[in-house]
Amino acid sequence: MATAGAYSSISPAVPEWLNKGDNAWQMTASTLVSIQSVPGLVILYGSIVKKKWAVNSAFMALYAFAAVLICWVLLCYRMAFGDKLLPFWGKGAPALGQKYLIRQARVPETDTDAFYPMASIVYFQFTFAAITLILLAGSVLGRMNIRAWMAFVPLWLIFSYTVGAFSLWGGGFLYQWDVIDYSGGYVIHLSSGIAGLTAAYWVGPRLKSDRERFPPNNVLLMLAGAGLLWMGWSGFNGGAPYAANVEASIAVLNTNICAATSLLVWTSLDVIFFKKPSVIGAVQGMMTGLVCITPGAGVVQSWAAIVMGILSGSIPWVSMMILHKKSKLLLKIDDTLGVFHTHAVAGLLGGLLTGLLAEPALCRLLKPGTNTRGAFYGGNGGKQFLKQIVAALFVAGWNIVVTTLILVAIKLFIPLRMPDEELVIGDDAVHGEEAYALWGDGERYDPTKHDPAKQGRHVSSSYSGEISQSPYGNGARGVTVEL
Repeated sequence: MATAGAYSSISPAVPEWLNKGDNAWQMTASTLVSIQSVPGLVILYGSIVKKKWAVNSAFMALYAFAAVLICWVLLCYRMAFGDKLLPFWGKGAPALGQKYLIRQARVPETDTDAFYPMASIVYFQFTFAAITLILLAGSVLGRMNIRAWMAFVPLWLIFSYTVGAFSLWGGGFLYQWDVIDYSGGYVIHLSSGIAGLTAAYWVGPRLKSDRERFPPNNVLLMLAGAGLLWMGWSGFNGGAPYAANVEASIAVLNTNICAATSLLVWTSLDVIFFKKPSVIGAVQGMMTGLVCITPGAGVVQSWAAIVMGILSGSIPWVSMMILHKKSKLLLKIDDTLGVFHTHAVAGLLGGLLTGLLAEPALCRLLKPGTNTRGAFYGGNGGKQFLKQIVAALFVAGWNIVVTTLILVAIKLFIPLRMPDEELVIGDDAVHGEEAYALWGDGERYDPTKHDPAKQGRHVSSSYSGEISQSPYGNGARGVTVEL
């Protein structure tokens, strides 16, 4: 009786179609994905870069989150998930009216109704759009003009993201063709990686000194941001079925299995070839595992998640550590955080592996009544693999062209790259603010450059004037100061 009472329509705020469990999970998943961006990637970006770019990098992420939300509800949600305008684009319209937001949600992927209001799905899908722009920003940190970035975010959201989302998720031609992108391997990660590399080309490189030496300013905070990203991914993939169901459980388990496997493989390769486990490398391995499993999280078996983790911890490692250094094009383009490798390569890998390993019974949980399967399971699986390739080519090609056009247009009015005098100074020149009231970007102490007396400070008498070089690379070092 208590259960029936809890789900009965006892007030206008609890219509008979509302499933409180599904709605609670969808809002929880939305919050988890939001936390991946703010504060997750804000912390990660602010700590993984050189100290003089900490504020600017964190702010680029924060601005994108806010700007995407307003554009999303004003126009873009219905461009991505609304009525069809073109085979790859929906009709833009506001998603703000109460009649629209409180009615029962419609799920384009399955053409069924969800058991919660439109407001829940509008916000959930916003968190995906926001993190895509923030991931893209990782390619242009440390030199993109902040005003150009402020113009770029809404334009790219409108003309690029909504196209991929509608094509694959909103009922567009790739969705109708049964291409599998469970939670954004193509829509989010392949898009952000390809667009990021394209943007890095047009914006231009960082200063030579920054490209040669770009140590993280706080490794522990970087790990904190990475941890929020990992834990938030349970909402990222677990919320994709739009219900608290069996498929969500499989997706969450597979997500964590693949991420853990990939991290261990990447770290092992670092130890084998570089003799030391790299913390930054571990974060990159974690990231590639999370990205790789995303397009197939709910449709592959858990043993397949381990296979995908092994490959996502090794293939992007090879592309970043070996192939990148042999490619003149990749060496010319300054992709600050290697987003091309961690997102485009890993996202493409995941999409193709899904075309091989998608299990028929799990596919029917995602889209009942279909006969979708990976090539590994025979039948029409070979065609599915080819569909995955065609979809990847469309997403990559669209992002190269549209990102180029947007940046060329912005360049007519706003310089894409900061002037060199601002690049030398960093945050203080761009924002008038600095992350830390400390000297040093990982360099050794030089009394002629870093004289505390000039700052009104007294150096401890125990300081001898010499600081030994750390055997562990270019971590930040300082002196003992009495304030």
